[in-house]
Amino acid sequence: MSEQTPYEKLGVNEAASFEEIQAAKNRLTQEYSNDVKTVEAIEAAYDSIIMERLKLRQEGRIKVPDRIRFAERQRETPPTPPPLSLDNSPSWLQQFIDTPSSRDLLWPTGIFLGLALLVNFSGTDSSSISVLLALGVFANIYFLNRKENKFGRALLITLAGLFLGVALGWGIGQLLQGANLPGDVSQSFIGMAIFFLFWLSSSFLR
Repeated sequence: MSEQTPYEKLGVNEAASFEEIQAAKNRLTQEYSNDVKTVEAIEAAYDSIIMERLKLRQEGRIKVPDRIRFAERQRETPPTPPPLSLDNSPSWLQQFIDTPSSRDLLWPTGIFLGLALLVNFSGTDSSSISVLLALGVFANIYFLNRKENKFGRALLITLAGLFLGVALGWGIGQLLQGANLPGDVSQSFIGMAIFFLFWLSSSFLR
C-alpha cells in the first residue's frame, strides 16, 4: 500500500464525498482490525486526505463539515479538572482543615439546620432546648469522630464549639438588648450560634 496515493489506499477517487471517505475508512478499519500496521496506514491515509481538504477549505475552495475529525483527536480523552486540595497551605493547617465533598456536607447541614429551626420555635421551654443541644453535641462528636476515629479530639472540638456558641449567641443578644427582645429570642440566638459552629467544625475540621 506504500506506493498508493491516500485515495487509492482507501479505495475512493478524488471526487469522493466526505461521507464516502469516512465510510471507506471505517469499512477498511474493521476489515483489517487484526492488522495494526494496516490500520495505522488506513488512518494515516484518511488524515492525509482530511489535511488536504482542510487546506483547500482555508483557501475557500471547498467546505469541510464540522463533524470531520482526525483519528488521533477521536481517541483523545477530555482533561479532568484537578481535585481540590490543601497542598499549598501550611502543614500545620492541613492537620486541622478538611475539604468535604457535597455528600459529606449534606448530613451535617440538614441535621444542624433542623436543630437550629427547632430551637428557634421551642420558645421558653428550657427542657426542649436542653434536649436539642444534647442531640447537637452527640451529632457533632459523631461527625468529627468518623473522620479520624479520635474520640478525644472530637469531644474537645465539640466542647469548644459549645462554649464559643454560648459566648457568641450571648454577645449577639447583648448587642440587640436595646431592641427589647424577649428571653426566648435571646435563647434562640445562643442555640443557633452553637449549631452554626457545630456545622462549621463537623464539616471543615478533621
